[in-house]
Amino acid sequence: MASLNGPMASPSDWLEGARLRTLPAAMAPVLLGTAAAVQLGQWSAVRAVLALAVALLLQIGVNFSNDYSDGIRGTDDNRQGPPRLTGGGLAAPRTVLAAALGCFAAAGLAGLVLVVLSGQWVLVAVGVCAVAAAWFYTGGRHPYGYLGIGLSELMVFVFFGLVATVGTTVTQTPSAPWWVWSLASGVGLLSVSLLMVNNIRDIPTDREAGKRTVAVRLGERGSRAAYVALLAGAVVLAGVSLWHVVVTPAGSAATTVGSSLLHTGAAGTWAVGGATVILALGAAVPARRVISGQTGRALIPALRDTGLYTLMWAVVCAALLAASA
Repeated sequence: MASLNGPMASPSDWLEGARLRTLPAAMAPVLLGTAAAVQLGQWSAVRAVLALAVALLLQIGVNFSNDYSDGIRGTDDNRQGPPRLTGGGLAAPRTVLAAALGCFAAAGLAGLVLVVLSGQWVLVAVGVCAVAAAWFYTGGRHPYGYLGIGLSELMVFVFFGLVATVGTTVTQTPSAPWWVWSLASGVGLLSVSLLMVNNIRDIPTDREAGKRTVAVRLGERGSRAAYVALLAGAVVLAGVSLWHVVVTPAGSAATTVGSSLLHTGAAGTWAVGGATVILALGAAVPARRVISGQTGRALIPALRDTGLYTLMWAVVCAALLAASA
């Protein structure tokens, strides 16, 4: 366990602590939510940038918060992944805690400006709940991330999927049809898959430390199957949602005039079909690493690839939404 007066971490240590490989997944819902606003006929670049700032700062804050909480509990003492700031003795716990709180405060400030511009004051309460969920994942006396009852996965699905995507949309345009929620659910499943592959890597050390994640309870085979199912679910949701928006004429309020080339002939059908195939093939890249049985540090590339795939998934969906607007 790290000393309270640990050495000063280097800039590269802090970058590793921020877990940059998780940031593409944080960008995905903002990109998708903004593309949905474009499809619905009203969007704002300024509000999109503010939403991106909130998403990135919250993700980094979560990463530092988990580093601090797991570190002081000793969960990271025998870590198989990259060394953590607190658990690896690279920085004093209070310094890591300050970094986490600083990120949460900056996210809150950006979020407040976004709420003022959009008038969506209900998002203030949502933001408070998001920060609380981030802290109590591994923080507090009874962190829910240690229970292994699926609450961690539910919170990730809700806040990094539904809230981040739909929240981005409604701060730019007042409506959010069902297909926005469907695509947001796809992002949520991919965010859960990112958590799942991280926990698969840590099964041995989490079990030893008493951290009963869902991956620990499911075991190696069950958690790897769940990971693949999450990716498959996201592909299905993308196909269904894009079909409704692009191929079905009534799928979008912004395309009722039929001005988009994707709404002529079979162009939309081919576009959605091609996008779904691309997404399915893309999912095979991280899935191959996970189902191959790799463990420990060998799964770090799978974590990176899952984050990049989440961003790719959002880019493909966003491109079709924008092109059919």
